[in-house]
Amino acid sequence: MSGKTEKIGILGGTFDPIHMGHLIIAEQARDQYSLDRVLLIPSGHSYFKDKRAQKVLSAETRLEMTRIAAEGYAPFRVSDIEVNRPGNTYSFETLEEIARDNPGAELYFIVGADTVCAMRTWREPGRIFRICTVLAAMREDQIDPVKLEAETAALQRDFGARILPVSIPNIGISSTDIRMRVGAGKSIHYLVPDPLESYIIEKGIYR
Repeated sequence: MSGKTEKIGILGGTFDPIHMGHLIIAEQARDQYSLDRVLLIPSGHSYFKDKRAQKVLSAETRLEMTRIAAEGYAPFRVSDIEVNRPGNTYSFETLEEIARDNPGAELYFIVGADTVCAMRTWREPGRIFRICTVLAAMREDQIDPVKLEAETAALQRDFGARILPVSIPNIGISSTDIRMRVGAGKSIHYLVPDPLESYIIEKGIYR
């Protein structure tokens, strides 16, 4: 990619399972900001979900589901960077490792707009904002835009954060609902890519 700075999007998550909503956010960000590729990164140890009633699937299974969901679409790449890291998963470590592996690239960290309002409580938020532009996926039914604007301004003031919006359709798909539907024997067709639906059914995941 001679003479051109590569633009890399990063979308992480528990992905238990990854679904069409995640993929739509990644594609909207890629298209809106002309990203060359988007890394889909299943979390390693999702310590903040340790107390969830239904235990999070193994990192290896979530990684495989993410690979299945992204297969065949060249702009989406799946990374095992967090799955292979021992201990708790912290975003600043992931972003710094990606930056080291891709010198000169511009990094764009894709998050839900509601997440922006919690980022100052994360481990080492200043290191996150120093290394990347944050793309906030906006769904008006999820967050008060006035609250988001105020927190964005505060993060810019306190950390020099660069935060830009990503417009996404109001599609109400959640991993929680998918797990419940599978457990109840209901269809998840069109909620996840077809090959992933087949994998979940064949392996008896969430049953």
